[in-house]
Amino acid sequence: MNYPEFLKKGDTIGICAPSGGIVKPEKIEELNLAKKQLEELGYKVIQTESVCKEYKGRSTSGEQRAKEFMQLLKNDDVKLIIFATGGDFLIEMLDYLNFDELKNMKPKWLQGFSDITSINFLFNTILEIPTMYCQTIKNYAMRPLYRNLTDALKIESGEEIVQHSFEKHEKVIPFSEQAEENSPDKTYNLTEKVEWKNITGENKIEIKGRTIGGCLDCIKTFFGTKYDYINDYIEKYKKDGIIWFLECFEMSTPELFRILWQMKNADYFKYCREIIFGRPLFVREDYEISFDEAVKEALKDLKIPIITGADIGHVAPQMAILSGAVLEITSEKGKGTVKTYFK
Repeated sequence: MNYPEFLKKGDTIGICAPSGGIVKPEKIEELNLAKKQLEELGYKVIQTESVCKEYKGRSTSGEQRAKEFMQLLKNDDVKLIIFATGGDFLIEMLDYLNFDELKNMKPKWLQGFSDITSINFLFNTILEIPTMYCQTIKNYAMRPLYRNLTDALKIESGEEIVQHSFEKHEKVIPFSEQAEENSPDKTYNLTEKVEWKNITGENKIEIKGRTIGGCLDCIKTFFGTKYDYINDYIEKYKKDGIIWFLECFEMSTPELFRILWQMKNADYFKYCREIIFGRPLFVREDYEISFDEAVKEALKDLKIPIITGADIGHVAPQMAILSGAVLEITSEKGKGTVKTYFK
């Protein structure tokens, strides 16, 4: 893998909006607080012109989003790019990126999740550059910073840390009932017990391997397209063994079953040692089929360990998962750890 130069104090963090933008006054206030707090930690912060714009779910046109992303990649001072937010339309900008040009550029740290999967995943599989699957910029307004946010910075600074599962997570509230967040510097509202589940029956799972994954809602869009380098990636790193990490934003359990069935029959789980699923956000359990049931039924013939309920993805807090790196993941008695290796 092509690891970026490790982050250090005094480096510049760039912010751009390859999907949606930040336009609500309270969200702009969060952005400003996040920049201030990162500056207090010793970093310089810059942002591109469309971060605080949005029209029909896009910060700007796909072509302009690609240009602003490239501005940060070509800026030698920028060592880390933390994306503004997720959304739905990042894929529009991909056709304006020259991946042959990107292959000849110095790699940089990229951080984000959800729709950001659509760029992070391709940096892993096409460019072989690890990317950070963790919170976007607004969460850095939190006072004090929760440990997942500082863990991301530690890993990007070259620390091979061990992350432990959290004690509690936020409650999943139906989308129709969600209210606006309160103060911009709010912390997580942790009310629900975290429980990692070894749904394939093992008392303890302890697996090491090369990771790939992200938001399944986004990954599925690449199957069979010119951006599908999944089999090339897993063939190259088969000696490491592959660990898939996956999480869902919004889908039904039958859809989840179909996507996993498709991945299995496209050999995307070839050389896979383990699959770990984060907590799903909005999942509709059609036919009274639960999330875990859909996963087990779709993947039962793989005969590999499968974990669900992990601290990954949309239901905060989420661990800082370095996609493309070698991770050692353990799960026992409802708790888990993730150890990062720069290999």
